[in-house]
Amino acid sequence: MAVHVIRRLIQAIPVMLLASIFVFSILQLVPGDPATNLAGPDASDQDVEIIRERLGLDKPMFEQYLSWIGGALRGDLGDSFRSSRPVSELLRNALAPTLELTLVAFSIELVLGVVLGVMAGTRLRSLWDWGLSAFTIIGIAIPHFVLGLVLLYFVGFKLGWLPIGGRVPLTEDPIEGLRYLVLPALVLGLTGASVLARFVRTSIAQVMNQDYIRTARAKGLAGRAVVVRHGLRNGLVPVVTVVALQFAALLTGSVVVENVFSRPGVGRLVVGAIQARDYPVVQGALLFLVFGFICINLFADIMYGILDPRIRFS
Repeated sequence: MAVHVIRRLIQAIPVMLLASIFVFSILQLVPGDPATNLAGPDASDQDVEIIRERLGLDKPMFEQYLSWIGGALRGDLGDSFRSSRPVSELLRNALAPTLELTLVAFSIELVLGVVLGVMAGTRLRSLWDWGLSAFTIIGIAIPHFVLGLVLLYFVGFKLGWLPIGGRVPLTEDPIEGLRYLVLPALVLGLTGASVLARFVRTSIAQVMNQDYIRTARAKGLAGRAVVVRHGLRNGLVPVVTVVALQFAALLTGSVVVENVFSRPGVGRLVVGAIQARDYPVVQGALLFLVFGFICINLFADIMYGILDPRIRFS
């Protein structure tokens, strides 16, 4: 197991390197000049050039990349063009609200997706099965921002049941913090549950037709015990990858949801940085997300071996 983890971490090095090159290069193609934005509309060409030199934007692109990636390897992602604060500090402050939202949304997705998928997978062509199909089609078809705006209008504005935006840290007031989390977490969780439930339904349906399931039933094992002890464990093995990808999708989906619900977090930080051409913040945030995706995939690999002892790491 340890050897496998080390091997995967070594394999992640070229992936991170290629991702850093892509992130850095694509931002250089974005229209607009950060120095011009910082200088303002009334600044002279000389003022703009001074700002470009101060930010290091006058250097060749390759030299800028080496300087940035060298700092990143030392844990220094540079300073924000706008606030002059370290990017690592900005990311650290924005990470807590995003993880808070992601974990709550993931809990909703996991519970709904697995429960609905198992119920439909063990009751093929029943009312449960048809209902799940309708739920997944609607959930996948509706974008995050549309569902978010609908819930904001009806639940938050019209009915006034929940706050329509902002955030209260759970460490300060858990009850009030959860009230602010419910709507954005539901938007992320319901969409993810639609995708997960469809995969769980297909996987469970295939497992329930296996010979060992029929043998367990022939021995008199109760239906629920057959599903939990044999069907669920074996059926969830191929779903692990989907769960890992869905967790990664929640992180990216939070970019939209945080802006819809005016929540602080990495999503709002990135959008604001893009609008201001704040390259160091965008580059640091995207590099952090890539690293997060790699860690999630590594965790999924480890879970394969835990759920299915037949899988051996080589």
